[in-house]
Formats: sequence, structure tokens, C-alpha cells
Amino acid sequence: QVQLVESGGRLVQAGDSLSLSCTVSGRTIGDYTMGWFRQAPGKEREFVANTLGRTGVITTYADSVKGRFTVSRDNAKNTVFLQMNSLLPEDTAVYYCAWKRGALSRAGQDYSYWGQGTQVTVSS
Repeated sequence: QVQLVESGGRLVQAGDSLSLSCTVSGRTIGDYTMGWFRQAPGKEREFVANTLGRTGVITTYADSVKGRFTVSRDNAKNTVFLQMNSLLPEDTAVYYCAWKRGALSRAGQDYSYWGQGTQVTVSS
């Protein structure tokens, strides 16, 4: 059974930093793509960042978070991280991690497994 468990979400103030974690069991992450997505109330789920690779890791970011968020991975611990700096109220959302085989993708429907999400709330 594959499980993705996110953690780290909480209430913070604008300008603060926050780090999310996603630990995977039942599948390795080393050679596969891990993605971060988010969904704000009343809005569709959107891509945030993704990462692929065991060595020479490739990462991509949504324009809205580029320069503020950093995705990283610890393949030995089967865990992927999302470091979020300079948080804005519009970053408020439930953040999800997801796993897929193959190449990087920003399309949620390409991902096979999802976590339950962790709430990030940024107050102004």
C-alpha cells in the first residue's frame, strides 16, 4: 500500500517561512517525480513545484512561487520537502504532495498517488 503523508502546515504571518515534508511509504522516490500542489478555498488545484532524480536532481516551479519556494528531496529517507519563504496571504491553501513515474509533469492527473494534504494559512 502506498502512502504519502504531508506535515508541517500551520498558521503563519506574511513574510514568515515554513517547511513542509512529505514521507512516502510503499514506493521509492529515488527515480521518480515528486510534485507539490495546492488548493485554495473555491479554487482549482494548482501546481507548485516538482522534482525528479536521484543524482543531478531537476526541479521546476510555478511562476507564483519561483524564487520563494524550494523543493528538495532526501531519497534515503523517501522524503521530499518544500521550503517556503516570504509567504504571502495568497499562499494560503491545502498543500498536497504526489508521486508519479516518468518525466516531470505539472498536470495533477499525471500523478498516481497523493497525500491527504496539510493546511497552510498565511495571515496578513
